[in-house]
Amino acid sequence: MKSIAVVILNWNGKELLETLLPGVIKYSPEATVYVADNASNDGSVALLEEHFPEVRIIQNNGNLGYAGGYNKALQSVEEDIYVLVNSDVEVTEGWLQPAIDLFERDTETAIIQPKILDYYKRDYFEYAGAAGGFIDKYGFPFCRGRIFDTLEKDNGQYNDESEIFWASGACFFIRKNVFRELGGFDEDFFAHQEEIDLCWRAFNRNYKVRFCYQSIVYHMGGATLKNSSPKKTFLNFRNSLWMMLKNLPAGQLFPTLFLRLSMDGLAGIRFLTKGQFAHLWAVLKSHIYFYLKLFYFLNKRPSKHYNNYYHIKSIIYSYFVRNGKIFADI
Repeated sequence: MKSIAVVILNWNGKELLETLLPGVIKYSPEATVYVADNASNDGSVALLEEHFPEVRIIQNNGNLGYAGGYNKALQSVEEDIYVLVNSDVEVTEGWLQPAIDLFERDTETAIIQPKILDYYKRDYFEYAGAAGGFIDKYGFPFCRGRIFDTLEKDNGQYNDESEIFWASGACFFIRKNVFRELGGFDEDFFAHQEEIDLCWRAFNRNYKVRFCYQSIVYHMGGATLKNSSPKKTFLNFRNSLWMMLKNLPAGQLFPTLFLRLSMDGLAGIRFLTKGQFAHLWAVLKSHIYFYLKLFYFLNKRPSKHYNNYYHIKSIIYSYFVRNGKIFADI
């Protein structure tokens, strides 16, 4: 039986811990529950010490973001399977065992994502992960059950254990040995898309990422950084470019990046026409950071890349031109 660590990264999420941590403890009897705190100043640690003595606390020395926070905390976690859970996720009874059983059955599976449903509209998939993630040729992410802002109702249409390309960081199962082999998350990303980058690096080492429909969680979404935040726009655009620079096959690297940069320019024009100047600046700033770090990230490229990384050539074309609003239509 593999040992399991459920690790919740927290930064000033005291109210979320009060609401959702009791469920994690109740429904994870086979696991050790950790809270990794990114130097919160809202009394989170005091709450844990007083009301949740069964939880192991790891205190980071600053707000290291998602990537750095987990990398630092997991250095001292020795269980076989890491289950990384956002503080705004509600787990359900029996949520762990189906994924652990899948790891046991398929030794090539390194990463697993559960079914992620909306905390507020509980029969719908949630934006951050839904029923498993993919990217198109130009690095734009989408999910089974969520393409751009179109969310599908869960009618059991994705009740399978399919291979996917990326698993959501909202609830992310990974073997400890694989996490350490890959060097953890890329801390330069700070937050957003670091899980896609990690999955892509796993893919380039011939590991599998799978979806496990029998494991179900509910995600509030946007609890740390709101969807409308220009900072989130900046992080998503910048990190996506960095991820592609690291992981694209050599023969496709610069042609694909050129087209992606052009698409970003169109997104910037759209922000301009809508008067969203902070988001326009976020896109421009992401490109500045891309060029400043060009050679730095080229040096991070692994020795081997696979060409079949993308599910569809252009999710933008499929969604906006061909009207492919749901995964079955693309």
